[in-house]
Amino acid sequence: MIFVAFRMLIGDRAKYIGLLFAVAFSTFLLQNQSSIFSNLMKRAGNQIRDVTDADVWVMAPKTDYFDQTKPLQETDLLKVRGVPGVDFAVRIFKGLPIANTRSGHFAACSVLGLDDTTLVGAPRNMIQGDWRDLWKPNSVIIDKAGYLLLFPGEELRLGRELELNDKLVRVVGISDALPAFTTFPLIHARYSEALTFQGRQRQQLSFVVARPRSDVTPEELANRIERETGLKAMTTSRFQWASVSYYLKNTGIPVNFGITVVVSIIVGLVVTGQTFYLFILENLKQFGALKAIGVTNGVMLMMVLFQSLLVWFIGVGFGTALSATFFNISPFVIQLRHFILFWESAVGVAAFMLLVIGLASSAGLIRVIRLQPAEVFR
Repeated sequence: MIFVAFRMLIGDRAKYIGLLFAVAFSTFLLQNQSSIFSNLMKRAGNQIRDVTDADVWVMAPKTDYFDQTKPLQETDLLKVRGVPGVDFAVRIFKGLPIANTRSGHFAACSVLGLDDTTLVGAPRNMIQGDWRDLWKPNSVIIDKAGYLLLFPGEELRLGRELELNDKLVRVVGISDALPAFTTFPLIHARYSEALTFQGRQRQQLSFVVARPRSDVTPEELANRIERETGLKAMTTSRFQWASVSYYLKNTGIPVNFGITVVVSIIVGLVVTGQTFYLFILENLKQFGALKAIGVTNGVMLMMVLFQSLLVWFIGVGFGTALSATFFNISPFVIQLRHFILFWESAVGVAAFMLLVIGLASSAGLIRVIRLQPAEVFR
């Protein structure tokens, strides 16, 4: 009877392909939009995640997310270093100067000033150059997206010059740094030089990043720092989620993507469910004929279940393949670099589509079970 169920499913090729397309399209739409939203929110914490040498971030009280900085005093660095359990603590400066090129292009840039001695926070994923070259005078590293923005249409090449607050610097490296939530070019420089890009202020220190000793956990160290210095301290993971939470609560992005996801769910429910339900209704004569020759309801259930699982497996598989293809080619689009298809999204959408098809097949199966064989011969 499995073979009969299969022949019934593919009997009308146009309807069979349309059924698979509905499942595949709904799968692709849901996986694509949910993964893009997750990737976009993940970017809110990328600059924190990129500082792989630090486990604890120290900042001014009331700081909510990474881009909200209030300068600390230099003495705050000494306070953090004096907390028991600190292995090391260094400063990081964050600024937003204007970068100019000789060709006249300019853009606001996100500059991270790294500790002169250790270069903690320097990008490790380099496309060209070496992050250690930051120790050279008047040197910066720029991410690939920022390079293409400031030098449009030109090949990647080291040695180009930028002007930051009337200071001329040379590009000694091009990084593949994780993209930030904002689209500003990301520049890494030594702390002492980064201060000159922004212009002098009374206080320059933006963050202190620290690492605990082996016998102290990051959470314990963060609590000690807050208790003994009065500053706000968070682990890297907690600071990432705080930044993501800020954008979720204070921007319209969740609402916009939420509407898209809701529409996708409706499409999945209506199009996929109705299409499969109508397929069963259109085959009521065949099911009635089978009942007339003695096929039991249990066998009917098995046939409908087989058809449902086959449509789900092929449709969801094809839709997931389309989603994976989209995210595999996304690295070639600079704005979508580091976007991935989350396995949680793929599994969650697959389960949702199985539920939709299961509900539709259940509704159709009720009609099949209630069907009287005599109705076929009217």
